Amino acid sequence: MFQQRTQPSWMSGFFALCEVVFHSTVRSVRSKHNNAFIALGLNLLQTILFVLAFYVMFAVLGLRGAALRGDFLLYVMSGVYLFMVHTKTVSAVAGAEGPSSPMMQHAPMNTMVALLSAAIGALYIQVLSLIIILFAYHVAYTPVHIEEPVPAFGMVLLSWITGFSVGLVFLVLKPWAPSFVSILMMIYQRANMIASGKMFLANTLPGFMLAMFDWNPLFHCIDQARGFVFINYNPHFSSWQYAAWVALVLIVIGLMGEFYTRRNVSLSWNARR
Repeated sequence: MFQQRTQPSWMSGFFALCEVVFHSTVRSVRSKHNNAFIALGLNLLQTILFVLAFYVMFAVLGLRGAALRGDFLLYVMSGVYLFMVHTKTVSAVAGAEGPSSPMMQHAPMNTMVALLSAAIGALYIQVLSLIIILFAYHVAYTPVHIEEPVPAFGMVLLSWITGFSVGLVFLVLKPWAPSFVSILMMIYQRANMIASGKMFLANTLPGFMLAMFDWNPLFHCIDQARGFVFINYNPHFSSWQYAAWVALVLIVIGLMGEFYTRRNVSLSWNARR
């Protein structure tokens, strides 16, 4: 009653938001286990095993000859790793806590914090896995050389942003049709196993097959990343600007839908699932 209220500045509000996002990100990263190191190790192990599985599969099937002249692990990671970043981000954002979650009853928490923490947590795990794999490969086997490392990492971030945008759309649609969205998300993730183009080069595809893949922003991110990683590959049929525009449009649509859903959300929705 006698407490004096002060209007916080935009700077203090920004730092307060960053603090809440940080703690929520830590919570999302270590949610798989009570021990933080074990939770981090489980996430890292899944990514590393996925990369190694594709490395062995490419070697056994004799696809190494179809790869670019250069380091074979970098060829595998330029496709598989960006696919992992995109898929993990889609799953994390689509599974983030919505407006009817009990966590939203706490004052600093809101849906935007939940979205940012889920996306940043997924990016943190994947970037840490990337550093560990490349460092171990560089020290134990052969020096790693990436022709343009900064633009190549930019493609990693772009695949993360496109994953965030797709996951945001799935998250918005989930309260209205949870079963349908779950099936749709599973179809999208399974289709990306091939439609992402991680197992072949866009320049080697005939025109009628190229039209089957160029709708996918992840396809453009992977092809552009290989152009930045290898000096002897110049992507002609992909564009990172396309992926950026698709991500921007989906984010705008997703934020509009999230605002509308948040205003009409009901606790009874959880009872229908």
